[in-house]
Amino acid sequence: MLTKKQFDIMAFVEQEGIQPVQRVLAQKLGMSLGTVNKTMAELDEDGFLKNGYITDKGMEALEPYRVQRAVILAAGFGSRLAPITLNTPKPLVRVKGKRIIDGLLDAFLSAGINEIYLVRGYLGEQFDQLLYKYPMIHFIDNPFYNESNNISSAMCVREHMKNAYVCDADLLLKNPLLITKYQYQANYLGVPVEKTDDWCLKTNSGFVTQVSIGGTDCYHMFGISYWNYDDGEKLVKDIESVYHAPGGKEKFWDQVPLECCIEHYHVMVRLCTFNDIVEIDTYRELKEIDSSYI
Repeated sequence: MLTKKQFDIMAFVEQEGIQPVQRVLAQKLGMSLGTVNKTMAELDEDGFLKNGYITDKGMEALEPYRVQRAVILAAGFGSRLAPITLNTPKPLVRVKGKRIIDGLLDAFLSAGINEIYLVRGYLGEQFDQLLYKYPMIHFIDNPFYNESNNISSAMCVREHMKNAYVCDADLLLKNPLLITKYQYQANYLGVPVEKTDDWCLKTNSGFVTQVSIGGTDCYHMFGISYWNYDDGEKLVKDIESVYHAPGGKEKFWDQVPLECCIEHYHVMVRLCTFNDIVEIDTYRELKEIDSSYI
């Protein structure tokens, strides 16, 4: 098993495909130059790196961390984006000529993730149009999307959440490099903020301890997460248990690992910025981004 520092260096070298400069690595990965030099020496000694390049043995060591699939939750109404969503599911709304969901799908394919599951509900047949560009998508229909929160979508697709990204479909992804081929452990994307009225995460020693609506000295939460194989095995049981519990159908799916069954998981925050992802919640916000809707 790789340490987090070893993984970060190996994943960076694999992604860039060039011989790394230690000072660049230190800057990009937020490590000291001494730490980078020491870690690269360990990797070289173990046979994972040779002259700065990943060996076959190194690729074998990275393989357990490879993201194998993506799950997209796309069943909701998107009511706050009315009237545009009266006839079009929110993920299929075009922003500057491109469907919102295309950014996610293109990023998955660029990272070599071709096993993609999309849970649909509201105006579900309209998602068939995606197959012309993305024929690899597996559709899963959620017949209960209008009777519960998005935990019902997680129920429909929970068997596929192992070694997987799980994403909300209505996020406008502006930085596709956030979707990488390898992930070290369970995480959610988050932006450090002093105060927010939106969904946020509190942490202790790097691990998520609380999820809530509104908070201070926390992380603004974005709905893109990663779960390894063991996490996915636990999610199968925990999602079903919470869903069938009193009040369970009113839960957001994220509350299962981050609140209801938090003791079963060790989830970290993966840093991003507000320039990387845009949440378009209202028609007013859509018009501010794309003037063609004015």
